[in-house]
Amino acid sequence: MKVKKKKEVEEVCLLEPVKDPFGLVIFGASGDLTRQKLIPALYNLYHNRLLPDNFFIVGAARSRFTDNGYRDVLKETLKGKDLWDEFSRHVFYTQIEYSDASSFVSLQRRIKTLERRFATEGNRLFYLAVPPQITAQIVEMLGAGGMNKVRGWKRIVVEKPFGWDLASARDLNGVLHRYFTEDEIFRIDHYLGKETVQDILLFRFANSIFEPIWNRNFIDHVQITAAETVGVGKRAGYYDKAGVIRDMFQNHIFQLMSLIAMEPPAVFDPARIREEKVKVFRSVRQITRAEIPEYIVFGQYIQGEVDGTVVPGYRDEEGVRKDSHTPTFAAMKIHVDNWRWQGVPFYLRSGKRLKRRVTEVSIHFKPVPHSIFRHQLSEEIAPNVLVFRIQPDEAIELSFQTKMPGTRLCFREVNMNFSYRQQGFYLPEAYERVLMDCLRGDHLIFVGQEGVEKAWEFFTPVLEFLDKGKKLIFHIHDYRAGTWGPLEAEEFIRRDGRYWWVN
Repeated sequence: MKVKKKKEVEEVCLLEPVKDPFGLVIFGASGDLTRQKLIPALYNLYHNRLLPDNFFIVGAARSRFTDNGYRDVLKETLKGKDLWDEFSRHVFYTQIEYSDASSFVSLQRRIKTLERRFATEGNRLFYLAVPPQITAQIVEMLGAGGMNKVRGWKRIVVEKPFGWDLASARDLNGVLHRYFTEDEIFRIDHYLGKETVQDILLFRFANSIFEPIWNRNFIDHVQITAAETVGVGKRAGYYDKAGVIRDMFQNHIFQLMSLIAMEPPAVFDPARIREEKVKVFRSVRQITRAEIPEYIVFGQYIQGEVDGTVVPGYRDEEGVRKDSHTPTFAAMKIHVDNWRWQGVPFYLRSGKRLKRRVTEVSIHFKPVPHSIFRHQLSEEIAPNVLVFRIQPDEAIELSFQTKMPGTRLCFREVNMNFSYRQQGFYLPEAYERVLMDCLRGDHLIFVGQEGVEKAWEFFTPVLEFLDKGKKLIFHIHDYRAGTWGPLEAEEFIRRDGRYWWVN
């Protein structure tokens, strides 16, 4: 059997450049997402020669800028970048009112002029980096102005959250499908662009020692943690209405859970993978409103200390209502009712102003059924744990027991660690990966229509419980900033004889 050498594998797996010329229109171009994430990602792709020669970027937003004025704003974010002047010649700006049809007529004229200048063959990518409330309005304007009728390919990217609830998600899907086919719609979740997230599929389905034990017979439980040290920042207006469930659970965390729980598709194909993820969502046991206090703990941070700095409580943040009951933390237990996972709980938690910034999935295997060392050891042997760390340092770790050197029988826990950065791999940022996939038309890491709607369907009773308002204060527990959340969350998992894991 011939095995590829390391150098050969690395040459095969180099990032593949985008080949098609294109025009990219970013709605919400003056916002933080565009300035802090999208433009830096596009610059890095350009710097690494992963974009074609023929492309242009048009920023569209309400703010008043000239082309040069907009470039100056972006330059502050990319200060010191050696190819900025060269890259900026591809960047333009058009002021727009999202409810004004004449604005879209002007934008259409600008796009056509740039298409001729840069010879992009009519290929258009529309990126909606805007609040969910105006997404449908922009799509309608694009359709009414005929901007979706192109000579080349057309695609549209919608940022999370996709809709505000189940009804609005269905409405938005209906609007999108009037002007774009499902293959042309990219519902983005940048978490899925992380290298470790994508490696979950390969790790599971390409290694024969793990997939046979990836089930209820060997796994005790699964934990998914997405912890942030930051507060709401400038997003208070959005976050105080959304809360942690809409912001993190309905999208990021549920998508991670589906990759861990899904069955292997018959072939490695984006459509087949979407189907298997949807099957997981269909199998998740519904939590009724009456069961919410039993299965979910909510919290809201108060003043505390994060990384040595005293930070204000949530209600003291700028833009937050003083009587706000919006949860900034949630811990949840769910069950996937199918053959593989019956009886295996999935513990999910996420929150702001927590002790450490970390996103990871940990697979906790069952303890050995019978310990031959029970008379020699004073404590129990810790079960094996497999960890996929998504951020800040992407890695895969496996803990197992070994004997310490010496004549006595002493155990120690050892971690086998694979770190992408320590191996010297170039890791594109998540937005670099998702932008490249959008430009190539690859749906592998994007969410389909049914997947989005099934996730909203599961969380509908939870959102109704939170939105009802009456006596909600008794269900929102305080936790000091800089901790791992409310004490009630610790008790929540301890009732099951388990504890929260952070590697």
